[in-house]
Amino acid sequence: MLKKIAATLLVASGVMCAASTAQAQYTGPSQAVSYKNVAEILKNPVDDTRVTLRGKIINRISNDMYQFTDGTGTIKVEIDEEDFAGQRVDANTQVEIWGKVDKDLMRAPEIDVKRLTVIR
Repeated sequence: MLKKIAATLLVASGVMCAASTAQAQYTGPSQAVSYKNVAEILKNPVDDTRVTLRGKIINRISNDMYQFTDGTGTIKVEIDEEDFAGQRVDANTQVEIWGKVDKDLMRAPEIDVKRLTVIR
């Protein structure tokens, strides 16, 4: 009998948790920064802001540092070798990058790329 009551309470609490999770979605306005292009990032960089950009990697600066442009501006991007995932990229290849803005007081903002996809 106690096992049956305990099982019923467990199921009931699980349903209540699921119901409260389903209702916990905020859909109103936000003050979070979002960027549409490189020019907006350069104008007002906010550290650790997630970004998704389309453009081209136009130059390799060092081992894992490159220049990226989307036509509105040029920004340094840090891309680890494994983030290329075997994809061949040159200065004419259209790519989409996902990453975070890396802003430091003593240097220009950069993007720390977490994923790169060639656009075909």
